[in-house]
Amino acid sequence: MLQLPDSPPRMKTLVSVDESYKLCRQLTAKYAKTFYLGTLLMSPAKRQAVWAIYAWCRRTDELVDGPASAITTPETLDLWEQQLESIFAGHPQENYDVALVDSLQKFPLDIQPFRDMIAGQRMDLYRSRYETFEELYLYCYRVAGTVGLMSTAIMGVDTEANTAPWNQKKPQYIPTEEAIALGIANQLTNILRDVGEDTRRGRIYIPLEDLARFNYTEPEFFQGVVDDRWRALMQFQIDRARQFYTKAEEGISHLSPDARWPVWAASMLYGQILDAIERNDYDVFSQRAYVPQLKKFRTLPLAWMRSQVL
Repeated sequence: MLQLPDSPPRMKTLVSVDESYKLCRQLTAKYAKTFYLGTLLMSPAKRQAVWAIYAWCRRTDELVDGPASAITTPETLDLWEQQLESIFAGHPQENYDVALVDSLQKFPLDIQPFRDMIAGQRMDLYRSRYETFEELYLYCYRVAGTVGLMSTAIMGVDTEANTAPWNQKKPQYIPTEEAIALGIANQLTNILRDVGEDTRRGRIYIPLEDLARFNYTEPEFFQGVVDDRWRALMQFQIDRARQFYTKAEEGISHLSPDARWPVWAASMLYGQILDAIERNDYDVFSQRAYVPQLKKFRTLPLAWMRSQVL
């Protein structure tokens, strides 16, 4: 994926734009099934751009969580950031990047959220614990809140909202904080769903202050102890995540009309993972919470109704 600094330079023939988007679509469909379903509700241009962003984000995450993560160093991420700058300059280095370069020509994407995401991966190189939620929030913003910002640039905002004569002097509202909130909500959901996987990596993303609040210890965490203390701790985390989903939903009505249904669907579908954790009696050590495919499809009409009236 990433050419290391000491590797000799070489010329590569990259795939076409259409083929690159196809690769991005396949990657999204393989690793983000719930998210992918939501993208299918978007217009073709928007869904392709979102696939391109997801492919870049996925590959960025794999630098610290993927098969080759053991050899990832700060210098690796430095090189990845240089490659990002090359992409924004219109010079793709990898097949997946061809689609992202094309998307940059169609949508007003800013490089800073991409840089911030790389900064989040740097945190994973040297941190496996977070003392407070404030510390965790910074991490969640960098690795997921940034995705909300990237996506908003593609979704667009409602340009008709201020067309009335009494509204024309009002600045157009861009739901930036709500977009970040949806990313935070999704990341908190990921953290709760992936507790079992993270224990095998020696990581605890639940704030240590929260473990102490419920008198639950690190050794018990790695032993996978599920008792009333753990259930109360998990419900506390779930309630926090739902608060961010609620905040995010307040901004959907400000998005472009053609973006509201897929964003409502994505928010509702991902939030249902929290419902699945509750149904599993909060056992995220030995069970992976998931939303059945039939339930996902049954959610789409309700998401559409909300997109029309809320």
